[in-house]
Parts: sequence; C-alpha cells; structure tokens
Amino acid sequence: MHLLTVCGVAPLNTRIVGGEDAPAGAWPWQVSLHRFGSHFCGGSLINNEWVLSAAHCFSSTSTSGLIIYLGRESQEGSNPNEVSRSVSEIIRHPDYNSDTSNNDMALLRLSSTVEFTKYIRPVCLAAQGSDFPAGTTTWVTGWGTIGSDVPLPSPGNLQEVSVPVVSNADCNNAYSNGITGNMICAGLTEGGKDSCQGDSGGPMVAKNSSVWVQAGVVSFGTGCALPDIPGVYARVSQYQSWINSRITTNQPGFITFVASSSSGGTIFSSSTKMPHFITFTVPLLLSIPSIFFSLFVLS
Repeated sequence: MHLLTVCGVAPLNTRIVGGEDAPAGAWPWQVSLHRFGSHFCGGSLINNEWVLSAAHCFSSTSTSGLIIYLGRESQEGSNPNEVSRSVSEIIRHPDYNSDTSNNDMALLRLSSTVEFTKYIRPVCLAAQGSDFPAGTTTWVTGWGTIGSDVPLPSPGNLQEVSVPVVSNADCNNAYSNGITGNMICAGLTEGGKDSCQGDSGGPMVAKNSSVWVQAGVVSFGTGCALPDIPGVYARVSQYQSWINSRITTNQPGFITFVASSSSGGTIFSSSTKMPHFITFTVPLLLSIPSIFFSLFVLS
C-alpha cells in the first residue's frame, strides 16, 4: 500500500476547537518517547517503521532504555489501543546545530514494523515547496508541561492546541534574527497557546483538503505561550531529500501544502491581553533543554 493512500487520515478526528484533551485516535501519528520509564519527547509516525522527532531530544544516538508508544492516549491511565516498540536506530540530522537549533530533525527506526489501525496511522509530510503563509491554522499535540515546571495533570491525557503560523520575518523580531529558512513559527501575539517542555519532537500539522500534513517539528522557544514570542518548529518541507535519503523503501507520503481560505487562521497581530495557562504534561526528563515547549490554552 502506498503511503499517500493512508497518510494524514485520522478517521476518529472530529475536533474543531483546541486547547484541551484530544479524544482517543484524533491524532493517530502522535507517539510518546520514553527513556527508562519516563516520557521526555514526542514524535510522529511517518511510515510503518519510522518516527520523525527532534535532534535536540537526543544527546547521543544510544538507544538504551528508549521505548516508543504508539496509539497512546494517557500517560497514566489505560491505553487499550496502544502498542510499543524499542528503537533500533537514531539518526540525527548531520548538520544539527545545538547552539542555533538549526536542522533540529531526527529519525527513529522502530525495532519492528507496526500495523495501521484507526488509532495508529502515519501523517503525511509537507513536500519541498509547500507554502504555509502567516495565519495558516496549525495544530500541535503532545504531553508536555502546561506551564514552566507545571506538570500535565493526572491522568496525563494527550493535549491539542491550535495556533496560527507566524511569518519568519515577524518571528525574527522575537528571536534577534535567529530564525532560518529551516524553521517555521506559530503562536498568538497575545500569547496563551503554545507547545512547552515535553512536547519537543512532536508534530505541528495543518489540514490540506482531506488529509493532515506535518509542517513542523516542535523545536524551541523562549518560555511558553508568552505574548509576542511564537514557538519555533523545524520546517519539515526543507528535509524531504534528507528523509528520503535515509528511508529508501516504503518512503513517507509527501504532499505539497498550499494554503486555502479554509486553512487560514488568526493573523499574528498586536494585542495586550495576557494569557492564562491551562496546560498539561508528564514527568519531565533527563537532560532535555529548558527550551522545549508545552501546550497552553487562552481562557
């Protein structure tokens, strides 16, 4: 079966609002990465044996103690639709720069393939040349903290939040011109919605007609959901050649995303309203930088 016939389809996703618990199966490509029993980063399933995540989640390419959970809904409750796999290989982008966070991409090879279900499916990836103009509505999912050092309340259900794309030019104003063409930003001028610690490596997706396309990988930010400081994501469309060079069989489904009127969202514009965080998370991890994000919701 060609990946383009199944990727990006979430049969159980009927969500139209964000900032709350995601229903089971709503984001079937979302995975939880655990090291020695604790969640530390997210990722996305891109075919039946590979997961896309962030390079900064891995200080080395050691797979010791690393388990990937697929089809998971809750970090503490029951997960009847879940399967788990160990990892046979970690591939960090060779040009990843930990100082600038440029090329913050990693590929994880599962120890064995997984079968697709309504709860476990691959996401489509944004092809080279995809266009995500400012205001494009995106969704970010994860089990990260709901505020700086504020854990996700029990039972630790997967969270979802909708945030609009911010132009790289506007994003550069918040990050002293540290934003490269390999990055894509999203957030609200007034703050209140974002990814946070523990969400790193997870997917930022947008709806392209009938399928979901991954535009970004949660990478870094200053704080979480602060006004005028959008979150920064690795821009997936910049890595089609690299991903296909490492996954030579059953390659992921790449789709050229073109924004439509239905994909537009709130433009990043000035506002003085301060955010109220309603967030979520799981145990924070090992040696993961404090620049990781978590999902917040504006009240």
